[in-house]
Amino acid sequence: MHTKISLFLSLITAVCFSQKRVAGPADIVNPMIGTHKMGHTFPGATTPFGMVQLSPETNYTNMFTDGKYNPDAYKYCAGYQYDDTTIFGFSHTHFSGTGHADLGDFLIMPTTGKLDLNPGKPNEPGSGYFSSFSHENEFAKPGYYMVKLDRYTIKAELTASDRVGFHQYTFPKSESAHILLDLVYNIYNYDNKNVWTFIRIENDSTVTGYRQTNGWGRTRTVYFAMQFSKPFLSYGHKKYDNNPYNGFYRRFNEEENFPEMAGRNIRAYFNFKTEENEKIKVKFALSPVSTEGALLNLKTEIPHWDFQKTRHETRDKWNKELSKITIETQKPEDEETFYTALYHTMLGPIVYEDVDGKYKGLDQNIHESDGFTNYTVFSLWDTYRALHPLFNLIQPKRNNDMIKSMLAHHDQSVHKMLPVWSHYANENWCMIGYHSISVIADAIAKNTTDIDINRALTAGKNTATVPYFDGLDSYMKLGYVPEDKSGNSVSKTLEFAYDDWCIAQIAKKANNNIAYQEYMKRSESYKNVYDPAIRYMRPKLSSGKWREPFDPLDTHGQGFIEGNALNYGFYVPHNIDHMIEMMGGKNKFAAQLDQVFSIKLDDKYIEKNEDITRDGIIGAYVHGNEPGHHIPYLYNWTGKPWKTQERVRMIMDTMYSNSIDGLCGNDDAGQMSAWYVFSALGFYPVLPGSDQYAIGSPLIKSATLNFENGKTLKIKTVNQGPKNVYIEKVMLNGKEIDRDYLLHGEIYDNAELTFYLSNKPKR
Repeated sequence: MHTKISLFLSLITAVCFSQKRVAGPADIVNPMIGTHKMGHTFPGATTPFGMVQLSPETNYTNMFTDGKYNPDAYKYCAGYQYDDTTIFGFSHTHFSGTGHADLGDFLIMPTTGKLDLNPGKPNEPGSGYFSSFSHENEFAKPGYYMVKLDRYTIKAELTASDRVGFHQYTFPKSESAHILLDLVYNIYNYDNKNVWTFIRIENDSTVTGYRQTNGWGRTRTVYFAMQFSKPFLSYGHKKYDNNPYNGFYRRFNEEENFPEMAGRNIRAYFNFKTEENEKIKVKFALSPVSTEGALLNLKTEIPHWDFQKTRHETRDKWNKELSKITIETQKPEDEETFYTALYHTMLGPIVYEDVDGKYKGLDQNIHESDGFTNYTVFSLWDTYRALHPLFNLIQPKRNNDMIKSMLAHHDQSVHKMLPVWSHYANENWCMIGYHSISVIADAIAKNTTDIDINRALTAGKNTATVPYFDGLDSYMKLGYVPEDKSGNSVSKTLEFAYDDWCIAQIAKKANNNIAYQEYMKRSESYKNVYDPAIRYMRPKLSSGKWREPFDPLDTHGQGFIEGNALNYGFYVPHNIDHMIEMMGGKNKFAAQLDQVFSIKLDDKYIEKNEDITRDGIIGAYVHGNEPGHHIPYLYNWTGKPWKTQERVRMIMDTMYSNSIDGLCGNDDAGQMSAWYVFSALGFYPVLPGSDQYAIGSPLIKSATLNFENGKTLKIKTVNQGPKNVYIEKVMLNGKEIDRDYLLHGEIYDNAELTFYLSNKPKR
């Protein structure tokens, strides 16, 4: 046993050494950042924006216990928790950093010894097929994951192409080696989440099938093709259904060596004999369309059995994408934090079509992309704020395809709506607003899309006039969402108003003055939920009266979603000057911002919110959740930009790090990380849909952004240091700029930007 462990540790050393041999930003990334507490990221293998996100599952927990919600399920939104010491297998689909969950499709687990199809309980060793593991025997880099399964002395390695997961398992000598395929397992699992599963044995080394689930995405079907590097000796399955009727299939022994498996809940197994250190490889392709599509993806993307070849190709893909920004920092840990954040911004949205361009649409029919690549996983309430604006700098072609995917969603929608929160050919309706229109307006403002503007305007207007969506009927009639008609009414009113401003900007580009005037008028609806008597946004009833009682600090039941009046009180990004005037002028407004960062938010105000935890709070400012991400930059509009500079640097220093708990809240599909990337570079898109970036305080010593048009933005800081957070002056192409913002066009055209920093504010 000691010899085997020594051999395994030497293999880890060899892998680590080989990772360092080829320099590149992928070698700096630490996929473990955010896998602890609330980051909800996963450390497994994927390509940039890849459909396959192959990663370990460290628990097998249900969403409900005795009919009640199980709060422990929330920890496993991404399937992995760093504190755990068990692995139940490796599944192929994951969300990165979301506050709700789904997926976890097609769990594979290698085992030896007596066959056991029961997953077991992590606190009961030997109660099922799971294995213990140690972080000392675990290694992760972009596109590659490795771990030793202690119970079986199996070395598990994972890599992936865009649509194919590639497993490599190094077994001990065994007369009874198994590879399990668990189709019962789901992230956020519960009874009857599986609608149907089907497995077909094509030959002695190829398996196809699909699974349909009814979860966050209520009609979600994923197809697969699985291929082994050596023939299995036998196979079988167990069905966990309570179905009294099985037709004439009852004439067969379906559980052993029967080439069809069908039911709600199935665990299959494949048996092998192995020699010492024998490798069994598994290629597992996904498709949104068919098993035929999965086989095509498999044959096209990984036609060989060379695991290292795929691993190196995937690392090269990561290096190419991560090299779109090259940086120099004072501390190595800041470089690791930055590149890991940049890595997180490229885990989604994901490609959602086969290699031939076919995909399943929102209407559940098969479509073929024409002139674009289809994407899915749009967590838009989060990602419109900074992730998609970041894409407009470093991923404009992909972002353009994402917008075309949103427009296709609109065309396939029976509601004629753009995505709200969509994944895998489903609209899950999570969160509020219609922020697809922000993503579209931002790309139009920055000239990074070639879509038909009139088509975009029609889609935006259609989405904004569906009366049965989230209080829109009252909003259109009264100018606000009343709390007695629709909950979270203040947040909805404020976000609708911003989105309407975005529609107006598209209308202006389309020379449609009627639509421009209409939606500019709607964009003023924020005024209707502001109470000047108490200087807070607050919920109003359909009678026109303010809702009582009201507590501006409480994040539950006060008309706000995942926030309170302090955070949402500053959400008028499209008319900040009027918001400041409305709230008493620049000095009072700045003082109110100070209050947000200085007063204490007691635990009682956040105890009912899973998404708001103490880790992500400074005073009453909640950086661990998205509604306030623009707040530190608002001092720029008060004549006190030095306060923005010190707040932004404080947040980067205290809310982010290169440790496993280096994210202060859910990464939320990359938004939390995108905030850091922008802020570390020295600017931030407070108003997506405009061409402006608010200036902050850069953390880097220097950076180069390599744009797809062949041009660059070179950023340099003078006097960078932990105390030198204040800006003395900013030079753009050798000329000092006398404003607190940058324009997209001026930094997207071979620009040179120099920040002169000081330890004293420039008042």
